[in-house]
Amino acid sequence: MADTRHTKVLIIGSGPAGYTAGVYASRAMLEPILVQGMEPGGQLTTTTEVENWPGHSEIQGPDLMVNMEAHARAMGTEIISDLITSIDMSKRPFTAQSDSGTVYTADAVILATGARAKWLGLESEEKFKGFGVSACATCDGFFYRGQEIVVIGGGNTAVEEALFLTNFASKVTLIHRRDELRSEKILEDRLMKNEKIEPLWLHELVEVVGDENPLGVTGVRAKHVKTGEITEIPCKGVFVAIGHAPANELVKDTLETHMGGYVVTKPDSTETSVPGIFAAGDLTDHKYRQAVTSAGMGCMAALEAERFLAEQGGEEG
Repeated sequence: MADTRHTKVLIIGSGPAGYTAGVYASRAMLEPILVQGMEPGGQLTTTTEVENWPGHSEIQGPDLMVNMEAHARAMGTEIISDLITSIDMSKRPFTAQSDSGTVYTADAVILATGARAKWLGLESEEKFKGFGVSACATCDGFFYRGQEIVVIGGGNTAVEEALFLTNFASKVTLIHRRDELRSEKILEDRLMKNEKIEPLWLHELVEVVGDENPLGVTGVRAKHVKTGEITEIPCKGVFVAIGHAPANELVKDTLETHMGGYVVTKPDSTETSVPGIFAAGDLTDHKYRQAVTSAGMGCMAALEAERFLAEQGGEEG
């Protein structure tokens, strides 16, 4: 018989939005349960220096998430290492099935599942994933000391990864399909001043090439977007940094989404298309995608859940 747990507020996800929701829901005496998911701490656990979190001129991403988890726990949030695999939103209390077999029922749900890295979708990219192809410089950069590597992309993620990788690599080639970056200017300035980084403009990756035995990357082929000319670049590592997609698998068929799968919320609110279900952080934010805005939305979601439950209680009474 599956174990069933009931809570007033179930928080799904454990990035800045989830942990902040836990802090506020706990302070409202809602005794929330937070289920962490596959990546406790979310994307910030794969980030090194965070320089835009108020109160810290610089803090390591994993340290920030350890602090936020401890804060939520200290306030009274019950934090569980488990993965929600499905959720029934057709009636209240909502019912969530988990990977461990535990069934969670909840009067309100805060979705804070975040986003995850996008891939190019190349057959050769898939082949060499984990064998020279990565989407996480902080996870894998260490393995490329003294090597030449390639970064794909032109936004903040790509530039941050390229800069970070210069700590290890002898050379970083940044391949971007446009002729200018989409990153913040401060990051662009740092990249342009870094002698180890060489941008390759107006190109897109068409193939990762490498050895079979043992499996390993030896280079890439990049195509000029206007002329079609192929450039071959020797490298040992390829880091794909082309952005993120919302982790919406739980709700994409039941909640209203837009902009490529981001959950729609009401204006100036975290309310979704189902009353009692709230969404916060990168799952709903296609515009800002910052830790601090995610935390702010986590706060909003908890306050709105508290108000929703109070209104439900009033109706029942």
